[in-house]
Amino acid sequence: MALSKEYQKKEEPDLMEEPMYRPMVISGLTVDPLTNSPIVILKEIDGEKTLPIWIGLLEATAIASELEGIKFSRPMTHDLVKNIMEQVGVKILKIEVCDLKNNTYYALIHFTHGGKEMSIDARPSDALALSLRVNAPIYVAEEVIQKSSQIDLKAEPEDKSEQGKKWQEILESLHPEDFGKYKM
Repeated sequence: MALSKEYQKKEEPDLMEEPMYRPMVISGLTVDPLTNSPIVILKEIDGEKTLPIWIGLLEATAIASELEGIKFSRPMTHDLVKNIMEQVGVKILKIEVCDLKNNTYYALIHFTHGGKEMSIDARPSDALALSLRVNAPIYVAEEVIQKSSQIDLKAEPEDKSEQGKKWQEILESLHPEDFGKYKM
C-alpha cells in the first residue's frame, strides 16, 4: 500500500534559523593600552557577557558626552541626525551589532518611517551614539560575542596620521569635567 504524496512529505526543520541576539547596554569607554584606540564596552543586561568594540576618537567623544549628560550649545553630528530623523518622522526601533569580519564590527539600525520597517548598515560606533540619543535598545548577535574572543589584538589603529594622533592625545587627556569648559 503506497502512501499519498501528502503523507510522504515530512516537515523539514528550518535550516536558516534567525541568529540569537542578546540585549546589551553601554557599560563604559576605555582605551586599548596596546593601540591607544578607544574601546566602547557593551555588557549583557541579564548576564555576564561583555563585548569590547574598538571605535574612532570622534565617535568615542560622541558616546562619552552623551553618557556624561553633556549638552553642547550647538548640535553635534549624532544630535543633528537625531533631530533630522525626528523632523521627518523616522523612529529608531533598535540597534543590532550583527557581524564581525576581519576585526571589523558591523551593525544595523532598525527604524520605521511611513509605517514601513527598514534597516540600514552602520558602523557600530555611530549606531551606539544614536541609540544613546534616542533610547533605542542594543542587541548583539551571539555569533559576534563568540567571534570577538578571537580578535587579533595586534591590529594597528586605523588612523595613524598626525591629525589622528593629535585627536587621540586630546581624547585621552580629557576628563568629564573638561566638557563644560569649551564653547561650541
